[in-house]
Amino acid sequence: MRVDRFLSNLPRFNRHQVRLLLVERRVSVDGVAVSDPHHEVREFSRVCVDDEVLQAGKPARYFMLHKPQGCVSATADPQHPTVLDLLAEPDKHELHIAGRLDFNTTGLMLITNDGQWSRRLTQPQTILPKVYLVETEQAIGPEYASTFTEGLYFAFEDLTTQPAELELLGPTTARLSIVEGRYHQGKRMFGHFDNKVIGLHRERMGPLVLDAALAPGEYRALTDDEIRQV
Repeated sequence: MRVDRFLSNLPRFNRHQVRLLLVERRVSVDGVAVSDPHHEVREFSRVCVDDEVLQAGKPARYFMLHKPQGCVSATADPQHPTVLDLLAEPDKHELHIAGRLDFNTTGLMLITNDGQWSRRLTQPQTILPKVYLVETEQAIGPEYASTFTEGLYFAFEDLTTQPAELELLGPTTARLSIVEGRYHQGKRMFGHFDNKVIGLHRERMGPLVLDAALAPGEYRALTDDEIRQV
């Protein structure tokens, strides 16, 4: 929300008063005096007029979890444990998942209360690759890589996947890099060759790599540097 709108929505200020406050640089957002009426105020912003706090701003929270098999990428589920059940944090209802994983898919999961940050990480328009280790039932042929690079057509959704990169690591193991990751894309791309995926592990999302020190089910807060990379 724009800072002028934020102030105007308070019953104590009219629009004329808001303009004067900004011109006189009496308004600060996160400790910085602002005069631009378009300056953004978020739910995490601390907003003051002179020395009076109008909004304290709640803390933005960012977590990296090593998702194990057998838990649901959801905030609540009546039958199965969820990834949020693995977090010993207050106010978990405020958190959401940035990039879901299937029930038995393991690896990097990012959880936050910052919607703008998670959208930058997950929207295909940002072109941030999601990297997976894949294990298949049958041998991976040399034709897979070129087909994945061209993209595959999904008839049900009437769409063609964006190009994906495939690095062969062994007869039945590979590293897959995709931009989208929707519609169970990874498994269905191998399914195009009638080759079942029996293991799928997400290593990376954009610049963020799963911490090797985290065992399945463990998590930690992201560092300031990791948060800024997205």
